Amino acid sequence: MSLTDLASVLWRSRELLEMLLFKLEEEQLLLASNRSRWLSHATREVEVVLDQIRQTEVIRAAYSQEVAIELGLSADASLGELADAAPDPWSELLHQHRKAFLMLTSEIRALADVNRDLLTAGQRAARETMLAFAETVETYGPQGQTVSGAVRRPTLVDEAI
Repeated sequence: MSLTDLASVLWRSRELLEMLLFKLEEEQLLLASNRSRWLSHATREVEVVLDQIRQTEVIRAAYSQEVAIELGLSADASLGELADAAPDPWSELLHQHRKAFLMLTSEIRALADVNRDLLTAGQRAARETMLAFAETVETYGPQGQTVSGAVRRPTLVDEAI
């Protein structure tokens, strides 16, 4: 049976998801500490891991289809369905993989949301700073669109920055 091959690729997928989680945490630490010097490197590392996950997912899908057919299931059976139909000890192993994937994807989603919020806040702060130096104010128009008005106002600049 190709359950051995499927289990191997599932282990690889878990390792990659854990690596993605680690890289997202690195990115978050850089964002939270306003250390943008290495942010592009961290983002590139996240992209590399995501690419490896995509490649592994193609292999996993092929093995999953093969196992599903061997077990008498439809080719698009879920991991949970495969685990329910697989003989012991494969059933328990596949259930453990499924549980780990659910936990890892939940953690990744939460971390990615926090990183997105940090990036948005940083971008907003940079934009407001640039607008302050340009001596304009950005507000909303009657239809809800963003408009910039040339409002001159006194500006205090800390020269130590």
